Amino acid sequence: MADKTPNALDRFVEKTRALFKRESDPEKRWTELRPILAELLADRQVREAAKYWPDCVHDGQRAENLLFYEDPDYGFAINGLTKNASRGRTRIHDHAHIYTLYGVLDGHERVERYERLDDGSRPGYAEIRKSSDVRVGPGEIDLVRPYEIHTEVTDGERTVAIIIRSEKGGGFNQGRYNPEKNEYFESLGPRQTPVEMFGGR
Repeated sequence: MADKTPNALDRFVEKTRALFKRESDPEKRWTELRPILAELLADRQVREAAKYWPDCVHDGQRAENLLFYEDPDYGFAINGLTKNASRGRTRIHDHAHIYTLYGVLDGHERVERYERLDDGSRPGYAEIRKSSDVRVGPGEIDLVRPYEIHTEVTDGERTVAIIIRSEKGGGFNQGRYNPEKNEYFESLGPRQTPVEMFGGR
């Protein structure tokens, strides 16, 4: 029986594992991962498969991510995220201690970044202000470093993203911010729903 021809996900995992094997510095790893993710985002089969990925559901407490892969050795996880046009704004948040590459596969949305103004010494309190507001579309990649504050806002159309995380989310608390009231709290990250990237209809 002939070996299975590697698909785009297989190639991405192979290249990412090779990168992580030769480069231990997190900043260099995640900067050098950009072009590898860009190849995945540009793949025709991936773009076609994404049309049939299930909608991610927010249950009122936690968001949902599709989980395509978690590496047994290096721990990085590959997620999908689908948002319908009416999703609106995600909570302003950080990703705690992990690195994240957020790549837009289809649709357009806005990515807002924030800077923290206080020193974090007061429990339940945070002063933040918006530092950038950028409209992004297919093929664009945003590197979110540990504890960087941000949100995504849908722009009137369904958006699909592929997210690479240094660790699978959902098992640890992430920061949440309410700038209107200068509130800060923590809660678990997104629920993880295992899905085959090329599962079809």
